[in-house]
Amino acid sequence: MSSATRTSACFPSSETRYGWAILWRSAIAVTVAAGTVGCSTANPAPLRAVERPIDLDRFMGDWYVLAHIPIEIPFLSEASAYNAVESYRLTDGGIIETTYRFRDGGFDGPEVVFTPRGWVHDEQTNAEWRMQFVWPFRAAYLIAYVDDDYRNTIIGVPSRRNAWMMSRSPQVSDAELEMLTNELVELGYDTETLRKVPQRWPSTEVRPAEPETLSTAD
Repeated sequence: MSSATRTSACFPSSETRYGWAILWRSAIAVTVAAGTVGCSTANPAPLRAVERPIDLDRFMGDWYVLAHIPIEIPFLSEASAYNAVESYRLTDGGIIETTYRFRDGGFDGPEVVFTPRGWVHDEQTNAEWRMQFVWPFRAAYLIAYVDDDYRNTIIGVPSRRNAWMMSRSPQVSDAELEMLTNELVELGYDTETLRKVPQRWPSTEVRPAEPETLSTAD
């Protein structure tokens, strides 16, 4: 299995390229929030984070991406991600050090790794963050759902163009996957473009590398 991280002298690093995707996503979100996309009053209000307080210490750690509505732009796409894992670590200074890694195009595909930094934006709930991939731009990052056990979560953006359904485990039951999908619908998302992220990892692996493809048919 190739362990090479995708980089190129002809293109920005994976972190920078993904940063431009975030900027694009953020720009769309801001435009929607400002009410400048179209004139219809039927446009839904921007997505908001959960209103209940989030325990940041409990939220830290590894989250396996079970399904997503991915960022999908030439050279900036995560639409073919395998074994995607998002990891958080809270520093003493309050910075959320973030690592997002996946294999591109297959379990043996090149590894793509991004290391943005996050900050809590809403300190009353800790549910709304700002993520910075490229200085000085920060994009909205919303914890739109998390269960009481901090086992499953949904991350969204104000525009609802993208979403990430994540779990502490790379494999969940059909009932859990259906529950998360229903939550996404309740949040106002169109799930037609929701993509299940293949996950396959050795049972002996302590942290992410490769568990069995998620299946809703088992």
